[in-house]
Amino acid sequence: MSELGDLIDDIVADVDSVFLFSPSGSIYERFAETDTPTVVVSPENAVDADLYVELPLEFEDMRDRIRFGIEGALENEFVEEGDHVACAAKMFAEDIDTVTRVRVGDFEHSGVYDLFVNTRPEPGVIRDVLEVAIELGKKGQKGKQVGALFVVGDAGKVMNKSRPLSYNPFEKSHVHVGDPIVNVMLKEFSRLDGAFVISDSGKIVSAYRYLEPSAEGVDIPKGLGARHMAAGAITRDTNAVAIVLSESDALVRAFTGGEIVLELDPEDY
Repeated sequence: MSELGDLIDDIVADVDSVFLFSPSGSIYERFAETDTPTVVVSPENAVDADLYVELPLEFEDMRDRIRFGIEGALENEFVEEGDHVACAAKMFAEDIDTVTRVRVGDFEHSGVYDLFVNTRPEPGVIRDVLEVAIELGKKGQKGKQVGALFVVGDAGKVMNKSRPLSYNPFEKSHVHVGDPIVNVMLKEFSRLDGAFVISDSGKIVSAYRYLEPSAEGVDIPKGLGARHMAAGAITRDTNAVAIVLSESDALVRAFTGGEIVLELDPEDY
């Protein structure tokens, strides 16, 4: 099996750092004694690592875990663009069983890490809304490209700064984003005007809301329309996150504090 050993040696040769995803204490101790910087990516720093990236969600897809870990490490200046890292994670077993090599920069910096860690809504809610917007961007609705606006978090204040355009189909319901049936409803209602308002915990508070904050002073790139202007204005005046699917270019953008903090092409994500 020397060939297999040689292959693994090639994968980890001369890496600049090692990323351990939710490691056991014994595995971390083995790596902590080496000269290669070791970054722990996990929901909590149970091994008391010096270099630690908080993982607010246990992403099922390993690419998402690695993408998030790299963005967090860049944000914390643990790695630099162009570094090569060995990522060790759990895929099938209870402990780490998979190793892959990644060059920092192979993943386009998306802003997802900052959105999950530094905003008010629960990270799982942000993820679920992004998934709805990305799927709509890929497939459209009834074969046609659509636009949509989701305002997530600080729902009471958002409701006070908006008004209904039509009846609210979620007024007496207690449904949450992430439920497959609810997501189908969101996609269907996205064909109509107005914003969805979603609470910090993911409850669908309302559809068909017209956002009323003044757009004065909101600066968005040329070519973006009313949805993006409304998203900038409402996030400037509240602690909400706004996620917009553009009908014109099919890109998904997120706003906080009145500014665009994330831009994704659904076909590439």
